[in-house]
Amino acid sequence: QVQLVESGGGLVQAGDSLTLSCAASGLTSSNYAMAWFRQAPGKEREFVAVKRWSALTTYYSDSVKGRFTISRDQAKKTVYLQMNSLKPEDTAVYYCAADFSRSRTSTASTQYAYWGQGTQVTVSS
Repeated sequence: QVQLVESGGGLVQAGDSLTLSCAASGLTSSNYAMAWFRQAPGKEREFVAVKRWSALTTYYSDSVKGRFTISRDQAKKTVYLQMNSLKPEDTAVYYCAADFSRSRTSTASTQYAYWGQGTQVTVSS
């Protein structure tokens, strides 16, 4: 059974940096996409970043491009989200998700079957 566990959230000030981690277990394939989404209070869940594990394809949302970096450690089966120059509007619960389709690298939350429990990121002004 696939399990995703996020960690690294917290309370920071605007301009600070934070790194989120998502450790995966129970993986049965080496060809999958790992993504980060976030959901702020009263808003829909939105795409943040995705990386296909084997092909290194990477996409970012326009709102985080240039500030956030998604990376992975194959040996640890962990994906990271390095967040720099944080803004109050980045405040949300951040979720990692996995998609085991062979070629898709989707930005749509509906394409992801496996989700972590989420980690809160709060950025104060």
